[in-house]
Amino acid sequence: MENPAEPGSQPLFDTSALITDPYGTYARLRQAGPVHRIAGPDGSPAWLVTRYDDVRRALADPRLSLDKRNALPGNYRGFSLPPALEANLLNMDPPDHTRVRRLVVKAFTPRRVEKLREPVRRIADALLDAIEPDGHADLLAAYAGPLPITVICDLLGVPERDRPDFLAWSDALITPDPARPHLMKEAVGSMLRFYTELIASKRAEPSDDLLSDLIAVRDDDSNDRLTEDELTSLAFLILFAGYENTVHLIANAVLALLDHPPLMKELREDPAGLAAAVEEFVRYDGPGPLAIRRFPVEDVEIGGVTVAAGETVLLSIGSANRDPDHVPDPDRLDPGRAQSGHLALGHGIHYCLGAPLARMETEIALSALLSRFPDLSLGVQREDLRWRPSIRARGLISLPVRWSSRKRTDR
Repeated sequence: MENPAEPGSQPLFDTSALITDPYGTYARLRQAGPVHRIAGPDGSPAWLVTRYDDVRRALADPRLSLDKRNALPGNYRGFSLPPALEANLLNMDPPDHTRVRRLVVKAFTPRRVEKLREPVRRIADALLDAIEPDGHADLLAAYAGPLPITVICDLLGVPERDRPDFLAWSDALITPDPARPHLMKEAVGSMLRFYTELIASKRAEPSDDLLSDLIAVRDDDSNDRLTEDELTSLAFLILFAGYENTVHLIANAVLALLDHPPLMKELREDPAGLAAAVEEFVRYDGPGPLAIRRFPVEDVEIGGVTVAAGETVLLSIGSANRDPDHVPDPDRLDPGRAQSGHLALGHGIHYCLGAPLARMETEIALSALLSRFPDLSLGVQREDLRWRPSIRARGLISLPVRWSSRKRTDR
């Protein structure tokens, strides 16, 4: 990734800088200008928007389409999914987006999510029970990952036997191996077969879960019903996004606490502060550095730059949330700061559908962890931690931690 604004000019950064030093890189970009011509994650040309006000306006601008059919031919080379997985909310504009979102949003209201609080706490406690006697663990693999996948699979009604396979497929999509591109295609094919078979099973034998409810919506006679592709794609999006974003939010928040021991002690002693802390964690080092790509349906001006219809626009959430013109002292982790309208969960009609669930899971995950392990610490040197080689997702590859082990006792 580079800024080729002038022939022979030096790039402001390369792709690796956004992994090794994302916030320093964003600071340099904001200072250099609000909008930059870059090579995007797929190698195709794109415009990167870096400043808070411009990003916020663009997130809610109806002229910026999520529908890939509005991209210039040959300009966007993002990975294409089969039609049965492609017809999801991240590729839709109104009125289809409005119709589909309205059918599923009731599953993620704060009131309904609050009913999941006790089941989530039981899942968190069970996961910690399993690792407590060992005195050490990769917290991402043993806790931050299994917690959200268990919650979202329970919500949708995914059988336990299928969950390990789903995790493997998700990892192949989130962090593709450039040396083995076939693995991503195989993962997509496996996911499509999985969802097709799961929907057929739920259709034959409905149960008390979200997927059975969505199938009922699909099969009724109303004008608002889902198409079969929309049903499959919606199940894919809920399960995939419900796992990917929350696992990294939890792990990044734990790392932030390990980097700030006084704050960890404060929240352990007063868990009531965790809700505000989660808002600051998601601003400070959220799991989604970039919003989903957008394509103008007409020429638009962003930050004083004219972007032609059909060009790819990338909105830097990570940069906007550290913009000092919006957040005072943005590189300081401060749960006590006045809530400042961070954009980590989006803005406008595409605001994150699962935001209430992600907040609640993260709050409970941190509360359970802090109360269980009063001497939690990193199991490796800080500089030895490695981040996923992707600018789309801000997430660790592993998070080794340790604590004083205690012998398991009958409970």
